[in-house]
Amino acid sequence: MKKDPYLERDFRDVHTPYDMDRRNFLKRIGGGLIITFSLKDYGLLYGMEPPQRQEANLNAYLRIGGDGRISCLTGKIEMGQGVITSLALMLADELDVDPGRIDMIMGDTDLCPWDAGTYGSMTTRFFGPLLRAAGAQARSILLQLAAEQLDIPMEQLTVNDGVISSRENPRKKVSYAELTGGKEIVRELDHKPDLKKPSEFRYMNQPVLRRDALEKVTGAAKYAGDVRLPGMLYARILRPPSHASKLVSVDTSEAEKIEGVEVVRDGDLVAVLHAQPDIAELALSKIKADFETPESTLNEKNIFEHLVNSAGDGRSVDAGGSLETGRKLSRTIFEKEYLDGYKAHAPIENHTATAIMEGDVMKVWASTQTPFRAKENLAEILGMPQEKVHVMQIFVGGGFGGKTSNQQAGEAARLAKLTGKPVQVAWTRQEEFFYDHFRPAAVVRITSGITGEGDISLWDYEVMFAGERGSAQFYDIPNHKTVSSGGGRGGPSAHPFYTGAWRAPANNTNTFARESQMDIMAAAAGEDPVEFRLRHLKNNEKMAGVLKAAAEKFGWNPAKSPSGRGYGVACGMDAGTLVAHVAEVEVDIKSGHVQVKRVTCAQNMGLSINPQGATIQVEGCIVMGMGYALAEDVRFEGGKVLTRNFDTYEFTHFSWTPEIDVVILDAQDDSPQGGGEPAIICMGAVIANAIFDACGARLYQLPMTPDRVLAAIPGSTGHVKG
Repeated sequence: MKKDPYLERDFRDVHTPYDMDRRNFLKRIGGGLIITFSLKDYGLLYGMEPPQRQEANLNAYLRIGGDGRISCLTGKIEMGQGVITSLALMLADELDVDPGRIDMIMGDTDLCPWDAGTYGSMTTRFFGPLLRAAGAQARSILLQLAAEQLDIPMEQLTVNDGVISSRENPRKKVSYAELTGGKEIVRELDHKPDLKKPSEFRYMNQPVLRRDALEKVTGAAKYAGDVRLPGMLYARILRPPSHASKLVSVDTSEAEKIEGVEVVRDGDLVAVLHAQPDIAELALSKIKADFETPESTLNEKNIFEHLVNSAGDGRSVDAGGSLETGRKLSRTIFEKEYLDGYKAHAPIENHTATAIMEGDVMKVWASTQTPFRAKENLAEILGMPQEKVHVMQIFVGGGFGGKTSNQQAGEAARLAKLTGKPVQVAWTRQEEFFYDHFRPAAVVRITSGITGEGDISLWDYEVMFAGERGSAQFYDIPNHKTVSSGGGRGGPSAHPFYTGAWRAPANNTNTFARESQMDIMAAAAGEDPVEFRLRHLKNNEKMAGVLKAAAEKFGWNPAKSPSGRGYGVACGMDAGTLVAHVAEVEVDIKSGHVQVKRVTCAQNMGLSINPQGATIQVEGCIVMGMGYALAEDVRFEGGKVLTRNFDTYEFTHFSWTPEIDVVILDAQDDSPQGGGEPAIICMGAVIANAIFDACGARLYQLPMTPDRVLAAIPGSTGHVKG
């Protein structure tokens, strides 16, 4: 990310977008042509309500300044998904400028208007079209200004890299910078401009190196933990042994004896601070604390029975036909239950925040997906007006839905205010696991049936606690019902700790269950699993096209499972994108080890803004998805998390990495869809189906550990250790 002069400014006199008037707005952003827009403007383009709540009149703006630079200011953040590049490409095409002239200013709560946050693969789908529209409107306004200045009709003008010239006499020209210099032109997006057609693109739909690539690979990119401030203290905080524990007593006298250590106690917050992090760690070890912890028998083995008993009544997600009719039509009925344990986000960058109180303003650099929510929370925690809290722009080292609660930011800010010194809070890996909002454990029960001809006649589906995303089936099934119960995430209730969104929340669990059930029926019908799916996708040509593309790229030859080849297939839908995976695995029937040899993923994501970026996201999803499919599991006793580091939480190894092929279908005329999450949803299912094809072992629980694989092999005497 290019170093931007905005980041060097003093922000204490800058007004917040929550209370913005025209004068303060212009003072803050400076002169030039400014287009403001909001997701409230979503209706201009789509005739419907925006996909998230709105609390401000504008959510972003672009500025074309007198220096020729173009600034896009948005509350979205960059956490590795690549929107810092793709958004610039979208704006560049509509403005007819080189992307290198665009400065992306993201997630800074004093510069950027309010935004709900970055999650759900919504940035490209919902914010992108509005950004394009703002760019198109800005271009139109500049053409009008140029027509007046050059005394040439607009239709006789052309634009190339920010320079407007006469088609007949190219010497007659004027730049965007010349048109906007010294002026204050503020416009709101007030109509639906004509966007460019794919045939007119210069930058979109072309593979482009990420603009932050060099910084990321050289280590120059700055994260919350890289911030260094004069006099900064590192904080270590006393933590309870369990989420249900209550502090009874604490003795900090030994910690206070260490030279340079500052001890802070403020209600539930007990912390030690020092200029050196290892000394702070030493001081923390000297604190004596007693906690009261209630007994609990819940653990990773009995949690599923507990969830079933706690689920309550479900909510209908999708239905059609009659389940009673479906049962009567079915020659064979399949009743299966699928289990999925808790999964940690485990990002490379731990939750970190650095805070400093400057005058009456609290400045915070935080690893967060929701900077404006963090601003609101901090203002409440600190008892300060929101305009006195500034969350700064910073890279985020992976989020996957897990960096939305901002607890570490609150801790750093509280300590900075209490001590009057800059403070950094960087969670240890143990704290990261303890406070993680895990992907919820879940149970899926499916009753399905096929006729004598092998047609699916019945589909009765209930998902408990995963959530409904991805639960509605998309095959040709006349008699079907889908129910979701227990909710998807939230605070401790049925769960002994907090749970939350985890990359494509709910869809990983639902796709594992649905696509495993599809393979079970295909095998019972004596059909090839690809052909069985295609036969039930006659009314879903788009999904059928994705599946055919994946099978063709993989080199699939029809065969009934189990064929001994170790081939698996799975389909899914997420964030508007359709995906199909085909995989080849090798199973060691003596050890139960599964080696994924190759994976092919085809996806239809509409217009692909940056095919290279999309491919990188698919590859990342496949590698990350192998972890939840084969190894990742959280051990716990009640609210006590036993999985505390990577020695007890196993995820994808480098040696596991398969050969990966990615097919991005050409769909330029369709709206762009999400690309950061869809390719992960099929990994559990495609590996499970490939294992069955290799050795006849059908797995019903994630992760599919070697012990579970051994126990599932027909005739095996293997024992599942849990």
